[in-house]
Amino acid sequence: MTPDPHMVHVLPPRRSATRPARLLPSLSLALGALALGACASATAGTGAAAATGGSASAAAPRPDPRVGLRAGLHDAEEAAWNLRVVSKSQPSERFAGVTNSDLAFTGNYAIQGNYNGWQVWDISNPARPQLTTAYYCPASQSDVSVYKNLLFVSGEGLTGRLDCGGGGVQQAVSKDRLRGLRIFDISDIKNPRNVGNVQTCRGSHTHTVLVDPKDTENIYVYISGSAGVRSAEELPGCVSETPDKDPNSALFRIEVIKVPVANPAAAAIVSSPRIFNDLAAPPTHGAAPEDVTAAAQALAAARARGDFIVTVNGTERALRAQQTRPMLDSIVRARGGSGDPTAADSAALRAALPSMMARLFGGRGPRTGPTQCHDITVYPAIGLAGGACEGYGLLLDISNPANPVRIGAVADSNFSYWHSATFNNDGTKILFTDEWGGGSQPKCRASDPKTWGANAYFTLKDRKMEFQSYWKLPAAQTSNENCVAHNGSLIPIPGRDVMVQSWYQGGISVVDFTDIRHPTEIAFHDRGPVDANRMGNGGSWSVYWYNGSIVSSEISRGLDIFELTPSAFVSQNEIDAAKTVHLDYLNAQGQPKIVWPASFAKARAFVDQLERSKGLSGARLTAVRQALAGAESASGAQRQGALTTLATALEGDAAGSSDAAKVRMLTEAVRELAR
Repeated sequence: MTPDPHMVHVLPPRRSATRPARLLPSLSLALGALALGACASATAGTGAAAATGGSASAAAPRPDPRVGLRAGLHDAEEAAWNLRVVSKSQPSERFAGVTNSDLAFTGNYAIQGNYNGWQVWDISNPARPQLTTAYYCPASQSDVSVYKNLLFVSGEGLTGRLDCGGGGVQQAVSKDRLRGLRIFDISDIKNPRNVGNVQTCRGSHTHTVLVDPKDTENIYVYISGSAGVRSAEELPGCVSETPDKDPNSALFRIEVIKVPVANPAAAAIVSSPRIFNDLAAPPTHGAAPEDVTAAAQALAAARARGDFIVTVNGTERALRAQQTRPMLDSIVRARGGSGDPTAADSAALRAALPSMMARLFGGRGPRTGPTQCHDITVYPAIGLAGGACEGYGLLLDISNPANPVRIGAVADSNFSYWHSATFNNDGTKILFTDEWGGGSQPKCRASDPKTWGANAYFTLKDRKMEFQSYWKLPAAQTSNENCVAHNGSLIPIPGRDVMVQSWYQGGISVVDFTDIRHPTEIAFHDRGPVDANRMGNGGSWSVYWYNGSIVSSEISRGLDIFELTPSAFVSQNEIDAAKTVHLDYLNAQGQPKIVWPASFAKARAFVDQLERSKGLSGARLTAVRQALAGAESASGAQRQGALTTLATALEGDAAGSSDAAKVRMLTEAVRELAR
C-alpha cells in the first residue's frame, strides 16, 4: 500500500553505545509542581440497567445519543448501544473521591487499582459485585497484575511509603519511600501480605508481567515509568545524567525484575535493556486550533491578573500558584521574614525568573527519542511485545524474557503519546493508542482532528509493522470531559477481531477491526460529564472482557460491568461462543492466546458470519443450520456421523464460496465437534 506520509519507520537499534542529547524536562517537573491528570496523573455493588439496550439496526444511531448527556457524578445521564449495564458499584469509603486506575483479574475476582491502594471485587455474580478487600496503601498509580498467589502493584510518586502509611514522605531523601514494585501474597485474598518490594530509579508508572513457558519457576516483570530519576543518596546506583555523560544512566532503559514464584522476597532487577538506542526525536503536531486560541486567552487573563509569566522554548506560559508559592516562600525566608510575601518579594521573583528558566532549559541539546515506555503488552504465544513508548510504537522480541530486543519502531506526526498496544489473536495485527493530552484534557471535541488521540492499526508480516488506518471515538464530547484513546482488550468472538476500549469520559466503545482498513464501532456506553461546569476527574480508565463480562474501572464512579447484547453486528451465537473462553487470570499488559473449545455455539457463530458476508447462499445456510441442529439433538455415533457428513460437504462448499477462509473455519469447528 502507499506509505502514510505521517509515519516514520526506524530500524532496530545498533548494539553500540549512543550519545543521546540532553533531556528536556517539563516545566512542571522542573519546578516540582503537583502533577494532575489521570494517566499522566463500598460496598456491595448494585444491579443496574439504567441505559438502553441493543439494536437490530445495522446503522449506528443518529443523532448520536452520547452527545449532550446530562452531567452528574452518580446520576449522570447515560447512553448505550448494543451493550447492557449489568451493575455499577461505588468505591468504598477510603477510596471514594480518589482516582481508580487499572484492573487485573484472577478467578472470580476483579482487582482494581486506586491511588489510595487497591480493592478486590468478587464478580462471580456480575449483577452484584461484592467488595472483598479494600487495601489501603497510597501510591500513584497502583496499576495491578496477578500471577497465581502473587499480586504486583506499581508505585511511582514521591509520597508512597514502604509501610503503606498515609502520611506521605516529606523528606527529599528517605529510606521510607517506595518507588517501584510491591509484591503481595494473596493466597488469602481477604488478608493479603506484603512479601516483597523492588525499588527502581524512576519508580513504576505501569508494569508488565511476563510468564515464560520455558521457565515456570520464575516470572519476569518489565517496569515502565517516565518520572524523574531519584537521588543516588536514596537508592544507590541511580544516575540521572544522560548515557553520554554516564553509561550507568537510569534513562533510556527499562528495568526487568525476576521474581522466583516460590520466594518472591528474592525478587530483584536482573537486567536494564536499552531498547531506545538510536531513536531520534519523533515528529509532532502542534496544539489544536481550539487549544491555541484558549491558551492565548488564558495567557492574556493571567497577564491581566498579574500572574508570573515565563518563556520556555520561545513560548510564554503562566505559572500556577502551586508553582510560584514555594519560590515566594523561599524569598521570604531568605530575607528572614515570615508570613505572606510582599510586593517586593513578588518583584524579586519576577526579576529572577528569566535566569531561572535559562538555567533550567537553556543550553540543552536537541530533542531526543523516548527514554521510557508507558505500556509494554507481551504476547508470549508469538514471542512478541508491543511497546507504547512516548513518541514511538515498538515491536520487541521477547524470546529471551530477561533481555527483550527491539526489532521495529514507528513514529507518527499524528500521534502525541504512544500509550498502549494490543495484538489481534492471530498475531497478524497490532494497534496502538494515542493518549494525546495525557488523559486529563478534552481531546474528543467536535473540532479535534480524528487522527489525533486515536488508535493506529498496523499489520504484522515478517515481524514488521505496516500502517493501515486510524479510528477515533466518533461522538463529540464537551470541553469538560477528559477524553482520548485508552486501555482495552479483545472480545473473543471466533473468526473476528473485536476489541472493547475505554475513552475516559468518552465512555467505552466496542470496535470491529477485522477489516483493518475500516475499523467500525459496533457498541458503546457513555455517561454525561462528571461536572457540568468544569473539567472533572472521571470516565473509564480501562475496560476488559473477562469470562463473559465486560468490566470497566471508572475513575471516580467505581466499577462498572456490562454485557454485550445481540445486534446486527454480533449474534447471540457469537456472544455464546465468546463466553466459552475461560481464563484463570488476566493482566492489562499480558495478552493470552485465545483458544475456543469445541462447541455448537462456535460453529453457529461462523454460520452467522457467513450469512453476514454472504459467503454461502441462503438455502445452503439454512441447510447447514438444520444439520447442526440435528446433530446436536443426536448423540454418540449418530451425532459423530452427522457432523462428519456435514464437514465433508462444507469442504466442497469452500471452493465456491466468496468467503472460503470462513467456510474452512466452520468446517474445522464441525470436525472438532465430531471428534
